[in-house]
Amino acid sequence: MVPRLYIVIPCYNEEAVLPITAPLFLEKIKSLMERKKIREDSRVLFVNDGSKDATWEIIQKLSADNPVFQGISLSRNRGHQNALLAGLMEAKDKCDITISIDCDGQDDIHAMDQMLDEYLDGAEVVYGVRSSRKKDSFFKRTTAQGYYRLLNVLGAEIVYNHADYRLVSSKVLKEFANFKEVNIFLRGMFPLVGFKSTCVYYERTERIAGQSHYPLRKMLSLAFDGITSFSVKPIRLITTLGFVVALLSAIGILWAIYAALTGNSVAGWASLASITCFLGGVQLVCIGIIGEYIGKMYLETKARPRYIIAEYTEEMDKENQT
Repeated sequence: MVPRLYIVIPCYNEEAVLPITAPLFLEKIKSLMERKKIREDSRVLFVNDGSKDATWEIIQKLSADNPVFQGISLSRNRGHQNALLAGLMEAKDKCDITISIDCDGQDDIHAMDQMLDEYLDGAEVVYGVRSSRKKDSFFKRTTAQGYYRLLNVLGAEIVYNHADYRLVSSKVLKEFANFKEVNIFLRGMFPLVGFKSTCVYYERTERIAGQSHYPLRKMLSLAFDGITSFSVKPIRLITTLGFVVALLSAIGILWAIYAALTGNSVAGWASLASITCFLGGVQLVCIGIIGEYIGKMYLETKARPRYIIAEYTEEMDKENQT
């Protein structure tokens, strides 16, 4: 059976790049239609993540000019992961498969052909994986590789060098909808759903236009979310560290008592200050990590909506009403 495809594309302040990449997405989806790899009523779904520029106006114009393009606009900026989730949940009951991809043109859209082949061969999830990081700076390449290794050590099931370029079947999305957590990290959540999966490798290029919306601060925040959302090992490491420090402290106390009894004690403020600073630093770091987990628990118990859709493009609104 020929599947119906929705290409889901989150957008935030993309007025510079959207007029360039939208025709590329249109060309790709038409090519797939012509080769009978997907149905004629397949769509490109843009998700406006509360952009402050003309992104939503561009999406509306694209939709008015061509029914292949559809769009939803969130009530406010909720971040890349929530915007992508909104698009996937909106598409899950309307299609057989989705392919999520960023708007900036860095991911190779031609890898979609191989993704579809893998789906037709039985895979329910196909991960787009970077074949190399040669074009990254030394700092970004080193930190990214270290991050993926750290996640695997901590027990998170993360596909190495995979971001959010993936094919997911509607069967998987319907099961994924049962994951209700507020703090989401999609690249770590999809492997938890299960089902048959595989990888497609491609070369990532430079951003076509505009500026990256993932500065170091946001990258670090996403990385920390990934660690704390999928592993309790940091807390267990804190417990282990506590036992080690307690053991060393006990040894230090015994040594101090022995030195005092034998008359070999020497008054030294430097050693005392160093030990005090060390223990104080360890305690603050441990409290910070525990606090991060408590903060996530606080947000989860509120169970607030992960996104709110404020507006649909005209054609999509009509389709939803029928």
